[in-house]
Amino acid sequence: MAARIFLSIAVVYTLIISTLSLIPLGKISLGEFNPTDKLLHGVAYFILTLLWLFYYVVKKSEILKYKWRFFNISVLVIVFGMLIEVLQGTLTTYRQPDWADVLANSIGVFIAFILCVVFLNFLKGIKQKFNLF
Repeated sequence: MAARIFLSIAVVYTLIISTLSLIPLGKISLGEFNPTDKLLHGVAYFILTLLWLFYYVVKKSEILKYKWRFFNISVLVIVFGMLIEVLQGTLTTYRQPDWADVLANSIGVFIAFILCVVFLNFLKGIKQKFNLF
């Protein structure tokens, strides 16, 4: 049951990011470095990565391969971010791909990955405490 909830949240959040990335959104940075925009990208992908990693923790009982799976999930989220940037350049006329966004997204993913690896024992404890097998 908990796995379905986490999966639903992760899928909905992924769809929200996809939609917001491909629709016109008022002020758009046109080649200028905008630290606030990059921070938002990093936070959005940090949350996206955490949601998918938490879903995996709740879904799987096999603890031994978590770090490797966390790495794979993190790579997939980075590839997703790159794909979104490519789609912005190919599917829209009002958005431009920005590789600085890819970098900001990737930094958010990397931070989420590191935190989950560092706090893996804590995640395992939560899983066992709430009987999330």
